[in-house]
Formats: sequence, structure tokens, C-alpha cells
Amino acid sequence: KAQVNQNKDKLMSIETQYLNLFVTATEKAAYGASKFIGKNDKIAADQAAVDNMRSEFNKINMDGKIVIGEGEMDEAPMLFIGENVGTKKGQKIDLAVDPLEGTNFVAKNLPNSFSVLAAAEEDKLFFAPDTYMEKIAIGSNLPKNLVDLDNSVEKNISLLAEAKNTTPDKITVCILERPRHDKIISSLKKMNVNIKLISDGDVSGIIYIVDQNSPVDMYMGIGGGPEGVLAAAALSCYGGQIQTRLVLDADESVRAKKMGITDLKRKYNIDDMIKGDVMFCATAITNGDLANGIKDQKEFYEASTIALHKDGKINTLFKNKHKKWIQYQLLEKIGF
Repeated sequence: KAQVNQNKDKLMSIETQYLNLFVTATEKAAYGASKFIGKNDKIAADQAAVDNMRSEFNKINMDGKIVIGEGEMDEAPMLFIGENVGTKKGQKIDLAVDPLEGTNFVAKNLPNSFSVLAAAEEDKLFFAPDTYMEKIAIGSNLPKNLVDLDNSVEKNISLLAEAKNTTPDKITVCILERPRHDKIISSLKKMNVNIKLISDGDVSGIIYIVDQNSPVDMYMGIGGGPEGVLAAAALSCYGGQIQTRLVLDADESVRAKKMGITDLKRKYNIDDMIKGDVMFCATAITNGDLANGIKDQKEFYEASTIALHKDGKINTLFKNKHKKWIQYQLLEKIGF
């Protein structure tokens, strides 16, 4: 019986060929947005990323559904929540997407903008509403459920330092630079904890935890709910941990209940957010700490993508070149 269940679980994994296809989707989206780097037009950059990602999705033999996207159906014309994508001929896959994470970074030519997606089996991704979310995240090879949102900052830092056999002054915490985090930052400074402040992009902020070249040990603070699910997908592939809780006002509480969320104060651990197999892709648009951005050449462009597959045990940085076929053929025809 155990063998039968194991085989069933194995069959339910996401088919491995999808990883390369999803990498292409984020790379095409990143290239679309890259044309607007430094042009102070975040709306056009986002639209280009959305258009390219959706176009690639619809070439893939999958029965895909957007569960986290650009907004509700009446808010977004493309990649809206509930939109079906793909040819409908393949595996049923749920997708969480952020075609352009860090719109301001692209508009102002700042580092660490990405095109991001997570893919899971049907009904295996937490359906987070587009609200704020409390988050605390740590890396791999640590005791399960080590830190908790209801602990004080001091307790969580002490628990992590003890588990890492070090002292608080050797711990680095990443946090969004926002007035709402002033109290947390003050507590960290009193403990002599090292602080990495980021202005936007809390998906990449959380990935710092598991990046071998990064000193970050913990992420904490309040950020976007959809970004929390995307970050959880990445951490799930790395064996990291995250705990989250929705931050809802009155109107958002009503919307959350309509989405089937009954316990509005529930804390979600990583296994509550990502159930089963998952893939994660993040293609850099501008250069950053985690990967190099799009490098646009005359005939082609280069892209760097963090590509993860939990069941496939894949954790790699893809570097791909894409020929700009249509543009190049047109230039040749008119004599360039």
C-alpha cells in the first residue's frame, strides 16, 4: 500500500519538461520589461511583461489557471485571477505570477527587478488575496517551526542565533524600509543585529535567505500577500521556512471570506501555502545581487534565471540566449 501511495505521489508531480517552458516565459517577460529600463514608465514596462508572459503560456501544452496574478477579472485584462492559460492539452497546473516584480526598479534603472512565477499542481497553492501579509522567513537545515510571528523580535532573533550556534550581532535580517517597520528596526538595532534594508521587491528579499552568496539569515515584516506565496514557493524548493498571516481591513476581510478563508487570523506555515510539488522561476530584468539582468545585443538577448523544481531537486541559475528573430529579419529585409 505504501508503494502504491508513493507511486501516486510521484505521478502527481509536475512533469519535468515544464521547467524549461516556464523559464522561457519569465525570460520573454523580462525582455519585454527591459525595453523600458530607466524610462520612468512602470505601466508600460509591466504591460510588456504581462503580454509576453501570457503569449508564452498560451503556447504551452498545459491546462493552466492563474491563481495569483495581475488582479481580479475586472481589474486586469490579462493574467487575471482565474484566467485559463495554455492549450488545455496537458497537465492541470496552477500558476502564481508577478511578470514584473519591482516596477519602480525598472522605471528608475535600479537593481533587483525580476519576472517571477510559481507553478504547482491543481489546488496546491495558497490562494492569497491581494492584501498585506505579515511574514517571517528563515533558511534551510534549521529546526522546524523555529520562529513564530507571535514571538517578540528579540525572541525570534535569539532562537535563530542559538540554532545557528552564533550570537545576535552575527545575524543579518532583511526588511522592507517602511515606517510601519520602525519598531522592528529599532529592536534589531538594540540587539546589534545587522540589517539589510530594501526599498521594494520582497520576493527577492526573501530569496536572499537561501542564496549562498548572501549574508541574510532572516526576513521579517509586512509585505504583499501574493509575493508571500511566490516567496514560499522558492523557499519550499530550498527547504527553507516561512510563516505568514494576512493583514486585512474591513473590506478585505469580506473579500477574503468570499474566497473561502474562514479564519482571518490564521498563521500559515510553508506546508499550508505550498502543498506538494512546485516549480519557481525568477528572471532578472535589471542587474542585481542574485542574478544579472537582461543583456540586449544586436541579434539576441541574454537572460539569467533562477530555476527551481522541488521534486526534481533542481536548483540552478540558467543563462540563456534568445535570438530576436522577427526584429532581425525585418531589419535584413529593409537593408540594415
